[in-house]
Amino acid sequence: MSQEEKTAYSQDELKEFEEIILQKLAIAKEELHSLKETLSKKNDSGTDYTASTSKLLEDGADTLERESMSQLAARQQKFVINLENALVRIKNGTYGICVDTGKLISKERLKAVPHTMHSIEAKLAKK
Repeated sequence: MSQEEKTAYSQDELKEFEEIILQKLAIAKEELHSLKETLSKKNDSGTDYTASTSKLLEDGADTLERESMSQLAARQQKFVINLENALVRIKNGTYGICVDTGKLISKERLKAVPHTMHSIEAKLAKK
């Protein structure tokens, strides 16, 4: 049976994807926790650079770093949610099916981006 004719992944294949997602999810949650901890410490302690001659530049650099870390944390939070949503799709039987074409997303793509809901063809067509 070719990839085009197949309409869903087998239970064994779904289990393999689930394991990949759970591993990525654990790492992502750990990184998110670390980012949040660093952000809360930054808000408490400020900076370690005491040799700076300009308090204004120092404050600006701190603000920029905090904003950058906040953006990283927001992206990481979105990644965690996307991975959790992929686990839901595994449970309800819609995992690996492109929301645009209705065809199976390739295994290679799902292994690289396990939370995707779009085949590479659909993604490229949107550009």
